[in-house]
Amino acid sequence: MRIALICETFLPNVNGVVMTICRILEHLQSEGHETLLLAPLDAPDSYAGAEIIHMPGVSFPLYPELKLTPPQFGLTEHLRRFQPDVVHLVGPALLGSIVPHVVHNLRVPLISSYHTNFGSYSHYYGLGFFKNLVNFYLRCVHNQTRMTLCPSKATLRWLRSQGFRRLRVWGRGVDTVKFHPSYRSLAWRESIGAQPDDTLLVYVGRIAREKRLDLLVDAIRGMDGVRVVLVGDGPARPELQQRMEGLPVHFTGYLKGQDLATAYASGDVFVFPSDTDTFGQVIQEAMASGLAVVTSRSGGGPDLVREGINGYLFEPGVASDCGYSCGGWSISQMSVHRWAIQDVSMPKSAHGPQ
Repeated sequence: MRIALICETFLPNVNGVVMTICRILEHLQSEGHETLLLAPLDAPDSYAGAEIIHMPGVSFPLYPELKLTPPQFGLTEHLRRFQPDVVHLVGPALLGSIVPHVVHNLRVPLISSYHTNFGSYSHYYGLGFFKNLVNFYLRCVHNQTRMTLCPSKATLRWLRSQGFRRLRVWGRGVDTVKFHPSYRSLAWRESIGAQPDDTLLVYVGRIAREKRLDLLVDAIRGMDGVRVVLVGDGPARPELQQRMEGLPVHFTGYLKGQDLATAYASGDVFVFPSDTDTFGQVIQEAMASGLAVVTSRSGGGPDLVREGINGYLFEPGVASDCGYSCGGWSISQMSVHRWAIQDVSMPKSAHGPQ
């Protein structure tokens, strides 16, 4: 098949949407399909055999890492030249206003995938009054496609309640070669200030308000033998560092490759307090690295966490419940399960066995 993907985020940015696109392109290349990717200007020229067409965009003022790609000339010609059998609109934002019209005129099937709860995110940036308008816009875009792929059951249920149609759950795989318990390093633990008997809580992801990392401030305060390492960066980092001053917390900034795999595997428990994420790819990466997971009972977490077996779910937004999750379990209960991820039913990964 000839498959065109259109997105408004890609490398060098690193987030769940980007990682999903990378895995898609890698899989399609391995299966012999031809792909075209339309992506922002700072993307590479190609990836996994896919030619990348660059589209101008602008940074969102309240979140500079987020690039918005407005409707623009040339989209029709790029698609007509490639002659796709199907077009996949990935996490539509501004481009969603024109892509369905362009693709329908070309008489090509169009599918979409829902990744980011932009409506809920608006609350954390002082734009909560836009929530209903954002949801209305996204519903109009997605309902013009033949199918909307959802990352979790909770997301599908919520979208259905909002009037989205033709929904289907679309799972995710994880690279179990890149992320593996064998990368655990005592030297790395020492380098971030962890004592031999400390319980090391690891978070990986953007440091932004919607990730609810503020809950960790109250959850870990007063706990003995607990240290937190936050891997990533984002607009909320200065504020969070100030609030966490004096607490046993270490910020690493962005990590990738072997450094990221080591950070995961060297922890004891993965903490993910976000209550707006639709899936949580980092949860799977942590599990593949052998960590038990503490995450909120919302979004994609309940699809991945088997309560009391590979982790614990806490009530969204309740720091005291999060604190119990992190501190109430003994380390033997939380980290003894350096478990095999194959008992979670998900598609085969692009790089290794489940």
